[in-house]
Amino acid sequence: MVLEGKKIVLAVSGSIAAYKSALLIRLLVKQGVEVKVVMTKAATNFITPLSLSTLSKNAVVLDWEENNVWNNHVSLGLWGDLMLVAPASANTIAKMAHGICDNQLIATYLSARCPILICPAMDEDMYKHPSTQNNIKKLLAYGNHLMDVGNGELASGLVGPGRMAEPEEIVQTLQKMLCT
Repeated sequence: MVLEGKKIVLAVSGSIAAYKSALLIRLLVKQGVEVKVVMTKAATNFITPLSLSTLSKNAVVLDWEENNVWNNHVSLGLWGDLMLVAPASANTIAKMAHGICDNQLIATYLSARCPILICPAMDEDMYKHPSTQNNIKKLLAYGNHLMDVGNGELASGLVGPGRMAEPEEIVQTLQKMLCT
């Protein structure tokens, strides 16, 4: 298996697409990847930490106020061979672009020394907004990698760009990034 033995930090932000993170973890674990998850408080409204912990076989790192335990975001940021932000909401993308460190996900991102793949997920208007596009350009200028969003039906009922890439597509991209 191409990804066997790799270590991936999966960062899950608050988006309806967070449900895809469960399948993503399952696919990665089947490839022999060790996955550790960090998630925002907003993400827990869409998928439970217990689900992601069970699938990854590792404790999920939550925001400070959630578990009243200080987690070493620096060691998590240094642990991974790659950090995958999936889904990356407009809010998380903005915080990443501007270094607004108010949760464990962003603290881990700012500490990471590995390649970072960002998988946006948001409504079409949010995705196309100039501020979001400028934030994405800034993240690319920092050396981050970006998965293209998909076109299709969005949670709002609109049809257009903004869907998070499918887990299978993300795994294929990770294979290219980590094994070339």
